[in-house]
Amino acid sequence: MKRVLVPARLRQAVRSWFDSRYISIADHRQDIRDALWEVQTLRREMATLQGEVERLRAAVERRPGQSSKQQASAADAHRLAGDAHRLAKETAQALDGLLQNEVLIWQAIDELKSRPQSAVSRPREDQRPCA
Repeated sequence: MKRVLVPARLRQAVRSWFDSRYISIADHRQDIRDALWEVQTLRREMATLQGEVERLRAAVERRPGQSSKQQASAADAHRLAGDAHRLAKETAQALDGLLQNEVLIWQAIDELKSRPQSAVSRPREDQRPCA
């Protein structure tokens, strides 16, 4: 590596350009610490929220004053709602696939319409029916 004499103003301009573009190692470490703290805080909040959800589910499942028959019907209703949601999602996915296929079909039809008539009416050698 060779050393070259560089004017002080140019050296200072280059250093300030690098300093403005890149952060220092200490700042980078602080950013990592801050991000880690946020992740740990979010993890604690998630654990708290999951505990709250479980507590509410348990409270709904065993409501005081309900007979076992009413609790069973509530559980059946909950299961049916879950099944309905699952079926709705599966139906939406199947319908999405159907619509995508319909778009492909119409694109193929438009492509065939845009071809010259002689190319459409005359089948290629490999598409001719077997005799």
